[in-house]
Amino acid sequence: MAKQRLPKTPVSVASIGKAIMKDYKRNKFKYLIVLPVIIYLLIFAYKPMYGVIIAFQHYKPFLGIDGSKWVGFDNFIAFFNDVYFFRLLKNTFSISLLSILFGFPAPIFLALLLNEIKNARFKRVVQTISYMPYFISIVVVCGLIKAFSQTDGVFNDIIFALGGERSNLLSVKENFYPIYILSGIWQSIGWDSIIYLAALAGIDQEQYEAARVDGAGRLKQMLYITLPGLLPTITVLFILRMGGVLNVGYEKILLLYQPLTYEVADVISTYVFRKGIVEANYSFSTAVGLFNSVVNIFFLMVTNKLSKKLNHTSLF
Repeated sequence: MAKQRLPKTPVSVASIGKAIMKDYKRNKFKYLIVLPVIIYLLIFAYKPMYGVIIAFQHYKPFLGIDGSKWVGFDNFIAFFNDVYFFRLLKNTFSISLLSILFGFPAPIFLALLLNEIKNARFKRVVQTISYMPYFISIVVVCGLIKAFSQTDGVFNDIIFALGGERSNLLSVKENFYPIYILSGIWQSIGWDSIIYLAALAGIDQEQYEAARVDGAGRLKQMLYITLPGLLPTITVLFILRMGGVLNVGYEKILLLYQPLTYEVADVISTYVFRKGIVEANYSFSTAVGLFNSVVNIFFLMVTNKLSKKLNHTSLF
């Protein structure tokens, strides 16, 4: 027998307003707490979106947005026809995907290893040491990398001791990706592991006790209790990471790359920096940035949908 569908009751604006006011009276202090965050987002996140309009203009600062000439999609077409377009896209995807492949699992492994350490004092020492690089300025980190990569630097001393030849490592384009990715892992692995350690602390300890009673060793406990307990956190963070797949930071690359490595190191964000800041081509750089954001949203939506379908975990 088919189920009868009840007619939907129309929701009026007045009823929504009453519900909001009722909820506000019940939770007014919570609304007051979140109010500064809402104001901050409105001023610094949503209001600047108005400036995206200049991606469709030939923007002149002295004319302003209202007085600048509209050019439609000309800036986007110019970017797609640019001689460096495919190189920029290839380099950005290469660095981002390699960073995800090697960098994303690293804090998970660190959190799992720290979770197995029973000596509380040693565990705190390891955590503190792993957190420290995150708080070092990117300028200082890149300065250290440059110094260590020189012909007489620490890296070359190790290579020479192992029978290799000395060279300026950063001037060899094949070395750029390993140096960039490994230094990124070193800098962020400790900080990124915090959220996984928090998720591990929320796993029911009775499950481990039951597993030990059943004769399960530490490896099986990790495989059948720890990892499933971490899976929702891993999934959400992976979706967010894929949502920024083209957001390769320009600061570190600007500080590390040189003419000899432009072929593999030049990415969309450094290109936007050169066009927008150096050449003052604001409309073109905004169009490139908007293209970057649209691609990121696409990857976010696809990853979220696949995750929802495969393991029923998603952002929305």
